[in-house]
Order: sequence, then C-alpha cells, then structure tokens
Amino acid sequence: MEIEPVNLAPWRFRLKNAKLLKLYGQVTQVIGLTVEARGINASIGEVCEIVIPDEQEAVRAEVVGFRDGSAILMPLGELRGVSQGCSVVPSGKSFSVPVGEQLLGRVLNGLGEPIDGLGTLDEMSKAGYYPVDSRPPNPMTRKRITEVLPTGLRVVDGLLTCGKGQRIGIFAGSGVGKSTLLGMISRYSNADVNVISLVGERGREVLDFIETDLGPAGLARSVVVVATSEQPALVRLKGAFVACAIAEYFRDQGKNVMLMMDSVTRFAMAQREVGLATGEPPATKGYTPSVFALLPRLLERPGMSHDGSITAFFTVLVDGDDLNEPIADAVRGILDGHIVLSRSLASANHYPAVDVLNSVSRLMPDITSEEHRADAGRLRDLLAAYRQAEDLINIGAYVAGSNPRVDEAIAVYETIIDFLKQDVQEHSAYKHTLEMLKTIVHKGASEHH
Repeated sequence: MEIEPVNLAPWRFRLKNAKLLKLYGQVTQVIGLTVEARGINASIGEVCEIVIPDEQEAVRAEVVGFRDGSAILMPLGELRGVSQGCSVVPSGKSFSVPVGEQLLGRVLNGLGEPIDGLGTLDEMSKAGYYPVDSRPPNPMTRKRITEVLPTGLRVVDGLLTCGKGQRIGIFAGSGVGKSTLLGMISRYSNADVNVISLVGERGREVLDFIETDLGPAGLARSVVVVATSEQPALVRLKGAFVACAIAEYFRDQGKNVMLMMDSVTRFAMAQREVGLATGEPPATKGYTPSVFALLPRLLERPGMSHDGSITAFFTVLVDGDDLNEPIADAVRGILDGHIVLSRSLASANHYPAVDVLNSVSRLMPDITSEEHRADAGRLRDLLAAYRQAEDLINIGAYVAGSNPRVDEAIAVYETIIDFLKQDVQEHSAYKHTLEMLKTIVHKGASEHH
C-alpha cells in the first residue's frame, strides 16, 4: 500500500500567518516614574506597550526591574492616560532605532523619532535597525589609534592633539563655552559625519545650538539627537544610546564619525532617577551604583573598528567647578584625555577658555611627530613660567634678568595668547597650526638669546 505524499505548503502558510496568542499583563500600580505590571513574562530591557482605552497609540515602556512578582516598567513617553487595569503587551524585543543615510541633516528626539517637521523616517527602514543598547566592541578587535583627526581649533590641534577613534572629555562649569566649543569642532573637524546628542538640555538652547553654533553647513553633515530636560528620565538615557547606535551605523559604513554628547552629567542624573525609582540605595553624593556601572557602557562604545572610527567628545558639567566631584572623577578615569575649560579665562574674554596646563591628551605622544611634541612642550613650559611669576609681573615687582625662563615667557606671552584665542568663525588648518606653534617657540628662544 502506497502512502500519498502530503502537500504541506498550505499548512506552512497558515502557520506562518497564524495569529498566535499573546500574553497580556495588567497595570497594578503607578508610583512616581514607574509602572508595575503583573502577568507578563518579559526580560530586562524589553519594550512593552501599555494599551490605553479610547486612545489610538499605546504608551511604550521598558522593563527596568522586578519586585514581588511584578515587572517594573519606565515609560518611553508621557504617562498620561495610564490607569489601573490597563493591558500591558510585551513586544519580545529590545529598543532599536532606524538608520540610514537619510538621517543626515535631521533632528531626532531621544527615541530616534524626527522632531524637525521634515517628514517621517518610514522609508529608511530599508537600511535596517540598530540596537540601542549594544555592547562595546571587543578590546582585541579594536585597531590602535595612529592617525591625527584635525579639529580646526589651534589650542586642541597644537597642544591637545586628538586621534581618530579617541574619546575626550570637556570639563566645565555652566556658561563657560562648552556648546560653542562643540559647535566649532562640528563645523571645522575633518570627520565625515557628526552625531550630536543633547541630553537634558534646556529647550530654549536647542534651536540656538542648531542655528548659531552648528549652522546650516554643520547641520548638513550632522544628525542631532535631542532629549530636553523635561523629558522622562528613560528618554534622556535613551537619547545618549540612540546617538551611539547611529554613530555605530555610520562607522560600519567606513566613515570617520565625530560623536559629541552634552552632557554626561545629565545622563548620569537621569540614571540616578531611574535607579532611585526602582529602589536602588543612593551612594556617592546621591548617585546610585548603577550610574557608575552604566558610564563605561556608554563611554567605551566609541572607538576604532576595522571599517571606520568614532571619535567622541563628551562634556561634563562639573558641579561648582569642582573637578573632583564623583561623575567628573569617574569619567576622567575612563576617557583618553580631558580638556578643562576655565571660568577665569572665560571672564577675561579668552575663548575658547581652555586651561592648557590642566588639560591633557593621552594619545598625543603616540600620534604626533617628535618635533611637534617638542614645540608643544616648550610652549607649555613658557606658559607655566609666566603663570608662576604672573602676580609679580602684574604689580611691577619682577626685575628683568632675575629668571631667564620668565624673561623668555614675557617676551612671547602676547603671541601665545593670540595663538590660544580663536574667533568662533575662524578655522585653522592643521598644517598652519603647527607652523604657528613652531614660530612662537623659535621666536621666544631667539629673542631671549
């Protein structure tokens, strides 16, 4: 007896298109920033939808913890309309963001959605999605940093030279010129693409930064991700990671990407809100342990790959100009260098207000020529000598000839200050910067002799 073969094709089609049962949960309570839900089986980082009666759009929320058999979720948007008994539907996947070349020139919110009124990003889904919370690259697969990335700023290129794939912190108090410095780097650097993340910024400053500091030319090769201070804590956190994911996409296309984030301090504050809401104990100055665990996951993601590079500038808003406060201290230990902005220099109309003697680029010795390092070191020596005798010079108590180093420093001090100052609209080519640096150093030596 022969058994006729069964045609399974229609069954495969039906199974593929069958509407399977989904496990729905229910909102049991809302406390502060968190939503508790029972009846769902979801993992940390999974995105769920909270269905609100009589509303077309559900509220997206992410699982951030568990307590007494309930999942704790934090909203990726407004909590308005959420009530006890609302259905909670797990999506089965973590948060991801659409990527593509069409992102250039666009302004997105902390969830990667456009807010510039230039249309949706639906057509971009062909380029795919990138996970927002991906791991930093394997340290053994990172290429070494050997090439200079000119920023167009004399003080950085000459004395704090930055390499492709380097991560640098800009440490400053409020109102000392961080945003202006980022705007200049974004306009004048040799990077192919800028990805700029404004985390916890004032809403008023966003348009100011885009139109004034960035400008039309800067925006054309940039992607701006904005999560303003009134946004939920989780959205502010996601804004930083969304910018990282977009930068990773362009890096994987073989481009040299400049990632700029303002500021890491407000990112840490957002994580502190999340941690306290989920029951973490406050530790150093109120920051929860998860803050210090999350910082390396963010700061280690930029760097070199086999295809391209992500060079990163992270600003750190130092509380009360205290460079040893917990976040500044933790960030400085992770990054490859730090640029310190000085309030006293800014008060004296010295912009960019970079305190050269307190700033360092850890990779400068590896990527610059011996002559460049010698010239930069000599200029630092001259500046340090002048600063040590500055009080005596200002009151006329210094006697010429007392100290040969100070005499040489006095002779070229005005030239050094002219070199360190730079107008917002002024671009300095890397080669020209090195020539100016060499001229100043040799002028000081010749005038002294």
